[in-house]
Amino acid sequence: MARRAIRTDRLIAVLGVAVIVLGGLALWFVTQGSGGGFTEEPASRRVLRQAREQLGRTAEVQLIEPGRGRVVCGYIAAERGGRAVGFISRPNRMLLSQDPLNGEFRAMIAADCPGFPEPPAGSVVVD
Repeated sequence: MARRAIRTDRLIAVLGVAVIVLGGLALWFVTQGSGGGFTEEPASRRVLRQAREQLGRTAEVQLIEPGRGRVVCGYIAAERGGRAVGFISRPNRMLLSQDPLNGEFRAMIAADCPGFPEPPAGSVVVD
């Protein structure tokens, strides 16, 4: 019996040291700035990425206006100086004014971007 008690005491000590070391490592990772946690993509970068996914690699952001929450609205073009297209960008979706869901686009503009600006000067807006 005495031999078994020594093994248990040693196991408890080893596990205690392991918990302290792992706790220290976790604390170090958390305090290192990025910490491996989630950081949200800035709205301007998100809009440009979404625009290039939908309109091609030459897409240009012409205007960005903040909406409610994480929503941004504005105008993009398929190429530099091209025709402006209204958009609503959410973190996981971009809806364009030229999409077949025009009614949904108008409803989202009214709800999320009530002060949606007029298109940039000299642009022809596609509706």
